[in-house]
Amino acid sequence: MDKRPRKQAKTSSTASQEVSSIEWEFIEMSEQEEDLINRMHRLVGDRWDLIAGRVPGRKAEEIERFWIMRHGELYAEKRRHASRKS
Repeated sequence: MDKRPRKQAKTSSTASQEVSSIEWEFIEMSEQEEDLINRMHRLVGDRWDLIAGRVPGRKAEEIERFWIMRHGELYAEKRRHASRKS
């Protein structure tokens, strides 16, 4: 039998800093921004970087968070309903 010591898996010393959606602050969007985000989402899907490039002064993370907060439950329910049909 091999007597060499086994290498231990490397562990990261920094913990993940994920933030629960419960802790998110609501993001205010103008009516024009919301309209643009909705139209872009229909065209390109959830490519937030691409959408953010069309909305001046907004980051992809902001737009994604806004979308999840506004449409998250609606789309989750649609996905559940669609998976039941399959």
